[in-house]
Amino acid sequence: MSSSLWTLLQQFYPPAPTVTEKNLAAGSQVGKVFIVTGANSGIGLDLVKFLYPTGATIYLASRSLEKIDNAIAQVSAISPAPATPATLKSLYLDLSDLTTIKPAAASFAAQESRLDILWHNAGFGYEPGSVTKQGLEAHIGTHCVAPLLFTQELLPQLQAAAKSAPKDSVRIVWTGSIRIDINSPPGGVDFARIEKPTINKECEYGASKAGNYFLAAEGARRWGKYGIISVCQNPGNLYTPIWGNSSWWHIAFFRIFVLYPSKYGAYTMLYAGFSPDVNEGTNGAYIWPWGRIRPVGRSDVLQAVSDGKAAEFWEWCEKKWGQYV
Repeated sequence: MSSSLWTLLQQFYPPAPTVTEKNLAAGSQVGKVFIVTGANSGIGLDLVKFLYPTGATIYLASRSLEKIDNAIAQVSAISPAPATPATLKSLYLDLSDLTTIKPAAASFAAQESRLDILWHNAGFGYEPGSVTKQGLEAHIGTHCVAPLLFTQELLPQLQAAAKSAPKDSVRIVWTGSIRIDINSPPGGVDFARIEKPTINKECEYGASKAGNYFLAAEGARRWGKYGIISVCQNPGNLYTPIWGNSSWWHIAFFRIFVLYPSKYGAYTMLYAGFSPDVNEGTNGAYIWPWGRIRPVGRSDVLQAVSDGKAAEFWEWCEKKWGQYV
């Protein structure tokens, strides 16, 4: 069941990124529309900064409009100003509250007829006992149930973009983690365990990231016929605000030996969003840092997808939001 040490080391210490901001020509995304969840800090903010010169319309989605406004001001102040700056817009989205999901999608639909790339970047680390506002285990609720609902609500805009956009360019990018390999339970997701509040945050976090991989793989199966690509990426081991509750000595140790600046995670995101390696033939793929298509390191998680557990998890998520929206 466990990953080999070599598999883990290759993810902890990756080769140089293959897609960076230098690969995105100024003005190359004019007319395209993107959504980045959790865009007000960390990887999401770095990704928006990289996308800013492309001329796209970018929605920064977060539960704090104040933080989004601050992020937009920070990106807009980049000097020198690009010749084709992106249009930056805020979108209120609280993934811990299912009642905000459909209104967020409706707000987007009222402004846009297409969606070219949706980056599911938002991530949280919750303490034991944590649940969402609807009582779901906090990690599964915010990383899987709410994002799947949000994606389904945006499917008309994704389908519309796929009809006119270059082949394989319309993408949904889910976020995995090396925690799938290290901390997720046998088979990736334990259905009995995720019915309860957070018990062990490392295990529950790992399970939610395995859940993201399941949703990416099942999304590829269900939505590939529309020309939509669905993949899951491990952004890498990064120093981001998710480490905010850790002790200083814990952070200091990991920053010296393991953690990279958050912009490297944005490089993995760029690869997932723009690399020609990601296409119809690799739909449903898993992506290692800083942009390499490789299978998840755990054979039991891979087997779970083949055995139909991804479809089972998808349907479990749908049932969980059904009584609230």
